[in-house]
Amino acid sequence: MTRLPLYRRIANDIRAKIHTGEYPVNEALPTEAQLREVFSVSRVTVRQALKLLIENNELESIQGSGTYVKAPKVNYDIDQQSSFAEKWTHLKGVTHSEVLAFEIQQASITQAEQLNLTKGEKIFYVKRVRFLDTTPITVEETWLPAEMFPDLTYQVMKGSKYEFIEQHKGLIIDRSEQELLPVLPEPDIAALLQIDAGRPIIEKRTRGYLQGDVVFEYSRNYFRPDEYRFTVVAKRHRE
Repeated sequence: MTRLPLYRRIANDIRAKIHTGEYPVNEALPTEAQLREVFSVSRVTVRQALKLLIENNELESIQGSGTYVKAPKVNYDIDQQSSFAEKWTHLKGVTHSEVLAFEIQQASITQAEQLNLTKGEKIFYVKRVRFLDTTPITVEETWLPAEMFPDLTYQVMKGSKYEFIEQHKGLIIDRSEQELLPVLPEPDIAALLQIDAGRPIIEKRTRGYLQGDVVFEYSRNYFRPDEYRFTVVAKRHRE
């Protein structure tokens, strides 16, 4: 196994101290001179480690002030089917939802196609803003078959939809089909996310499936680009 260069080992040590809270988010790191003492390395090595973390968007250097720990983005693993709260479990913060709309509608042609229903069938429409602490990071619009979830409530949607489906309903969520699109947000979405309407965001369109190939939801999520990063592991197919 190749031995990591010293500056990368220092960078990893700094990451570990950020993770444990020894170097808190939004607080300044020790000075270069102090870091040299902490890690018993040269100024060049410290600067290489800091440069790596800055370029990786984990630290921020402010001229005349110091180097600061940046709040980490949620790592949205596209190939992992997980709830909003589960996406944030690796970070220290409280997640909650504000439900803006909870109503029964008749499925349009498009909604019926996405949910494998007939036009006019009753569906739930839910719109909510998802928060980490006090920061709005996602706006979600969801459509679900009313016949499948007759006991769905406003209170349920303030919490975890997946927990309700799996633990209360006893259903097994199997997978989702997801499409990512760069879009300019509508004015109401931009206002809810507290961002500039002229700044592109990511829209994710999702069809969720239960075991047995049953569609249970269609949703559209709008993400603040400064809070998320999207990752996927792709394997090369071999004959």
